[in-house]
Amino acid sequence: MLPSARPLLAPAAAVLCFWLLVAVAEAKVHHYKWDISYQLKSPDCFEKLAVTVNGEAPGPTIRATLGDTIVVDVHNKLETENTAIHWHGIRQIGTPWADGVAGVTQCPILPGETFTYKFVIDRPGTYLYHAHYGMQRVAGLNGMIVVTVPEGFVEPFSYDEEHTVLLGDWWHKSVYEQATGLSANPFVFVTEPQSLLINGRGMFNCSLAPSGTCNASRPDCALPTLFTAVPGKTYLLRIGSLTSLSSLYFEIEGHPMMVVEADGHYVRPFAVRGLFIYSGETYSVLVKADQDPRRNYWAASHVVGRNPSQTPSGKAVVSYAFNGNNPWMPPPTAPPAGPPWNNTAIRVDQSRAIFAHPHFVEPMPARADRTLLFLNTQNRIDGHIKWTINGVSLMFPATPYLVAMKRGMKDAYEQRPPPDMYDHMSHDISAPAPTNGTVGSPVYRLALGSVVDVVLQNSNMLNNKSETHPWHLHGHDFWVLGYGEGKFNPAADAWRLLNVRDPIMKNTVPLHPDGWTAVRFRADNPGVWLFHCHVEAHVFMGMGVVFEEGVERVGRLPSSIMGCGRSKGLH
Repeated sequence: MLPSARPLLAPAAAVLCFWLLVAVAEAKVHHYKWDISYQLKSPDCFEKLAVTVNGEAPGPTIRATLGDTIVVDVHNKLETENTAIHWHGIRQIGTPWADGVAGVTQCPILPGETFTYKFVIDRPGTYLYHAHYGMQRVAGLNGMIVVTVPEGFVEPFSYDEEHTVLLGDWWHKSVYEQATGLSANPFVFVTEPQSLLINGRGMFNCSLAPSGTCNASRPDCALPTLFTAVPGKTYLLRIGSLTSLSSLYFEIEGHPMMVVEADGHYVRPFAVRGLFIYSGETYSVLVKADQDPRRNYWAASHVVGRNPSQTPSGKAVVSYAFNGNNPWMPPPTAPPAGPPWNNTAIRVDQSRAIFAHPHFVEPMPARADRTLLFLNTQNRIDGHIKWTINGVSLMFPATPYLVAMKRGMKDAYEQRPPPDMYDHMSHDISAPAPTNGTVGSPVYRLALGSVVDVVLQNSNMLNNKSETHPWHLHGHDFWVLGYGEGKFNPAADAWRLLNVRDPIMKNTVPLHPDGWTAVRFRADNPGVWLFHCHVEAHVFMGMGVVFEEGVERVGRLPSSIMGCGRSKGLH
């Protein structure tokens, strides 16, 4: 059990709760009709198939106000491929079947079928959406969700204008080739991405591509303009990362950033030259247009945590509104190089600098009812390389967990409970895991309303290296208690290193190399929820767990989420 907390609740937090009630009373319904299809795209000048929303990748930004209802009719026109869409960061309170995870909360949407997602936005902030079927997110089905505060509510910062910045990585190899390699024996990794994208745009060196596949003169791969600034104004940038592999550092030449929001929660403002951001995270930053307006400036994203020699930095331009200034001209300087890619310490420092805004501290339970120690290891199981948590590699069952557990289908998933912890006293995290482990579909069953502490422990892979793993929890936000180096020691680290006074709440958190991360959440959202590494290859290889809480309290399941496994014919 991790340490007790003395929660703070400032008046502004109570005001936000009041405005939630006001927003619900004045809520609007936003109805979208989306066709999901493959289209030939060349986001980095190299032409390949991408999964699109109404022909576009990334898809449209969803904009709403706190309390609004979102309705999205998703028509799968992929012809030979299923799909599902996850609304990343939306807690789906009362609508767990709309979380959008094939195998967990619904059956996949079959080719030719239409599935309707309907849910209420319960908190302002910056969020994401993306495919959650197989490794389909790699192919480009993603976008952003922007939720504004109700009229009359004053946020703890001010700005003149806002813009969205969606960061990604991009491969020329198809999703099918990547998934086949990860499942093969011998194992074939996805390799490093060929490009980094900023708002769906990048620039690949066409001289490295086969003849006829790449054309730098295509308009959809031209150097993008991030935004045009007016001197003296302040801009809010809503930044989200939906990379499939890469951890990133994002910067704007000559323009420091003030971080004011993380994963939909206001933070104690802090300044950075550039922002470390991991897959699944969102941040809002303030940027002041206070540089020489007679020239343009670079915006750039860089790979960190992995050797970036095979992946050039993503680039865009910030232009100033100045008579005679060409917004599409490259800046006169060389693009910024970014920080050393292998400096873990500076990335941990940023993680430790994020605290809740003093006027918006969410009360944290004083203690946990249950503590889970999760060890990430890479194992060989029956000759195949898998990721495991406490020795178990997650495989989604044919019948979605939510359907099976609500309907009492005990033979549809593994009944033996997974282990709450590992042998943390004797396990050597600096050595590769032994060849063991199992593949299964177990569930952590949590008492409804209970408080759960989770300590994520990193360890070396089979190649004897340790990597960054961004972990995302569906259906909840958690308090980030702290980060540590080396092996977590419950007797010492639980009391000396964890923040119990003003921890930030997030839905995605990095597990840094050769270290651990501790979080706390309340299991108060009836349903079945995935908790997993947001690196697409890693969750595909089993790095995740499933939590169930109060499934008996879930309302009548819509028949539209059924039709696969043992749910065929159910209504």
